[in-house]
Amino acid sequence: MNVKHLTDQIISKKSFLCLGLDSDLNKIPKHLLNEVDPIFEFNKLLIDSLNNLIVAVKINTAFYESEGSKGWKTLEKTIAYINSNYPKLFTIADAKRGDIGNTSDRYAQAFFKHMEFDSITVSPYMGSDSVEPFLQYENKNTIILGLTSNKGATDFQIDNDGSFDLFKKVLLKSKDWKNSNNLMYVIGATKSSFLKDVRKIVPDNFLLIPGVGAQGGDLEETFKNGVNKNIGILVNSSRSIIYAGNDKDFLKKSYIEAKRLQAEMNILLDNINA
Repeated sequence: MNVKHLTDQIISKKSFLCLGLDSDLNKIPKHLLNEVDPIFEFNKLLIDSLNNLIVAVKINTAFYESEGSKGWKTLEKTIAYINSNYPKLFTIADAKRGDIGNTSDRYAQAFFKHMEFDSITVSPYMGSDSVEPFLQYENKNTIILGLTSNKGATDFQIDNDGSFDLFKKVLLKSKDWKNSNNLMYVIGATKSSFLKDVRKIVPDNFLLIPGVGAQGGDLEETFKNGVNKNIGILVNSSRSIIYAGNDKDFLKKSYIEAKRLQAEMNILLDNINA
C-alpha cells in the first residue's frame, strides 16, 4: 500500500487512528485463555470490531517474540488475517530493527516479503546502509525513530545544552538516503511541541505518532502541529483501546474508546476543510 491509498482511507473513514496490538497474555480477558491461540483470538476480535474506525494496525513484535515460536506463529497468523480480510488497513511491524546492510536486508525480507507488512519501524543509529535495504521495496514504508515518546528520549535525541538536536540531524540526513520518499518518522505525541520543527524538515512524509491516550499526549495539539497537505499523520493508540475492558464485554468498551478518538479526529479533519 502506498501513502496515497493511506490518505484516501483517512479521508474515507474520517480517521487517522492506528490500533496498536501490544497484546499481552497477562492482560487479555480471562475467558479467551480457553482458546487454542488466545492472543490471536483477541487480536482477531478487536480488528473485526474496530476496522471501520481505524486506518492502520501496528503490531509490537516484542509481545509475540517473547513467547518464542508460539508467539511468532501468532504474529504470522495475525498479519495474514489482516491481509486476507482487511487489505486496506495499513500494517506496521513495530520491530525497531536496524543493523549492518546484509542483516537489515534479511529483516526486510522477513517483514516485507514473508509476512507482507506494509511498513516497519527501524532504528537509524547505524546510518544509511542499515536503513536503505528496507527502502528498496516499492510501496513499502520504513518508519525511522525520530523523536520518541518515552522519558529517556531526552538522553540523546534532544540536546539540552543548546546544541543542535540529534533527532533533527537524523531527519535532515535521512532525506539524502536512496528512496527517502519511502520514509516515515516516529514522533511522540508527548513531544508535540517539536512537531512544527519536524514539519520544517520533512514537510511531506507521514508521521507515526504514539503517546496519545495512556501516555498523555494531546490529540488536538498533535494534529494542529503535525498535519500536512496529505493529512500525513497516524496517531497510534494501544493500551487505552485494547485494554479498555477485561471481561466478556471488552469489545464494547474498546469500541467506545476507539469511537471517541475517531469522533475527535472527524472534527479535526472537518475543520481543515471548513
